[in-house]
Formats: sequence, C-alpha cells, structure tokens
Amino acid sequence: MRKVALITGASSGIGLALCKRLLAEDDELHLCLACRNLSKARAARGALLASHPSAEVTIVQMDVSSLQSVVRGAKEVKQKFQRLDYLYLNAGIMPNPQLNIKAFIFSIFSRNVVHVFSTAEGLLTQNDKVTADGFQEVFETNLFGHFILIRELEPLLCHTDRPSQLIWTSSRNAKKSNFSLEDIQHIKGQEPYSSSKYATDLLNVALNRNFNQKGLYSSVVCPGVVMTNLTYGILPPFVWTLLLPLMWLIRFFTNAFTLTPYNGAEALVWLFHQKPESLNPLTKYLSFTTGFGTNYVKGQKMDVDEDTAEKFYQTLLDLEKRVRITTEKSDHPS
Repeated sequence: MRKVALITGASSGIGLALCKRLLAEDDELHLCLACRNLSKARAARGALLASHPSAEVTIVQMDVSSLQSVVRGAKEVKQKFQRLDYLYLNAGIMPNPQLNIKAFIFSIFSRNVVHVFSTAEGLLTQNDKVTADGFQEVFETNLFGHFILIRELEPLLCHTDRPSQLIWTSSRNAKKSNFSLEDIQHIKGQEPYSSSKYATDLLNVALNRNFNQKGLYSSVVCPGVVMTNLTYGILPPFVWTLLLPLMWLIRFFTNAFTLTPYNGAEALVWLFHQKPESLNPLTKYLSFTTGFGTNYVKGQKMDVDEDTAEKFYQTLLDLEKRVRITTEKSDHPS
C-alpha cells in the first residue's frame, strides 16, 4: 500500500516545491494537495503528473482560515484514505507586512545585521483582521485551523503499529517575546506572524507529549529566508531587484538565505526520511544553503517551556470545545 502525505498550501511556493521533491524521492507516494484555490491546485497537480506520470495525486479543497472548510475537507480526506503517514502543516499567511524603515536602516549598520536579516526580528509588523469565525486571521490560518485539522484526522494519524508524522512549517521569526498565554491570538500586538509561529513551536512540543504513545509524532522546521509570494509582498519589486544580489552574497556568511522554495524545502524532505521516534521534540530543524548552493539541515534547540506548551494545548482544547458547542447550536437552533 502506498504511503500517503497530505500537504496544506501545496499549490505554490514551498508547498509545491515540497511536493515535487517528495515525488522525486519516492514516486510511489500518494500526495494529497489540500488547497484553498481549486484552479491553482489543479494546475499544480497537472505539473506534478507531467513530471511523474505514474504518481497518485489527489486534491482536497481546504481553507485553513475557515473552520467549516477544514471540517468539510477533513471529512473528504477520511472518505478517501484509511490512514495518513505524513501531514505537512505548511499553509500560512503574513498579511499586509509593513517594514519598519527606521529599524531596517539601523540594522544595516549594527553588529547584528546578519541575524536581523535572517530572522526579520523587529523589522516587520502586520495588520491583522478578523475572520468569519471570529478569530484573528493569522492565528486561525497559521495555527488553529491546522490544530482542528489534526483533531479531525486523528483516526487516520494515530496507529501504534506504524508511526505517522506531523511536520510544521515554522520560522526563525518565532519569538517568545511576541507570544502570551493571555493573548494567544495576538490581538493586542503588531507581530501576529511571529506570535503564531512561536505558538506552533509550543503546540509541537505539547502534541509530542500527548500523542507519541498513540504513534503520532510532531516536528517543526524553518525553511530559511525564501523568496515566495509571502516575502515579495514586503517590499516593492524594484527594491527586491536591488537586494537579491546582496542576499546571494550574504549567503557566504550566513547559510540561512536559502532563497528558493526548492532549497527551503530541504528540512521538510529530510524529515520525510527520518524515524520520528528518534527525533528530539524540543529541536527545530532548519534548512540551510551554502554560498555554493549546497543544501543541508541543522537542528536548533527551541526556546520553549514544556509547562507553557501544555497550558497552551489545554487552552486550544477549551477553545475547540467552545467552537464546537457554538457550531452545534447554530446547526440546531431551538
């Protein structure tokens, strides 16, 4: 029986590059593309089958910023498959990123210029908005929608005879200082993307703590600085034209500038080959590319507290319970 990998956000960027690389590693793998935009998903499927005609590639429409769409998509997945071997939680947004020009100029002349450019620490703010479900969009898209997806797909993921893997796309921009248990949606802050990615790291730790005994393991990766639609929206096109040669040069000093989606997917592909029970749940796996274009993966200990991770997990369970109660009431009005 073919192994099955479901990838959210699979129609472009790192998600699509990951799909291509996974089929290059194992063309017997059955890919399930979970995408919001069906036309883009069909185009991605066509491109994958053109290069791997014998592959099996399935499409499921799913928008992780809509819980109704997640539940509906998960139901379809459960109808199609008996188990999932890999669930790549890759879809994410950074809406309306605003560059702090003052911090940007200051960082150029600081000792920490390489660190700042490779993590965007202190450089970016975002204007978040509220979804139809009543959540902050970044929180729901990057984290909570994926959490509900995991909960819905537990019967396909939890098998003690052969472990399954959750693999999250996190970020070097996941900063503890931007997250608070009292404001998990980052309503009061200006860096919801960083907050959501730190929340991802916390949830990863808690999921391992609660699900390893059921045969489900979770890992987080950082793809590095990758040029995708998400990053191109930060600056005007002409600025990127000026900066890209500099970024290629900087890669000789810091290998975090992976730049292409293919390179950024390195850690995601590396985890595909690992025995999940042998991995450290407190480690984030980072994609790196040398100045000469060689890709490699390196582990980095995460700045997370296991007790905080468990409290956050329980908070999400409570939130899920409230959402389901509200949904049931709206479906069955008195």
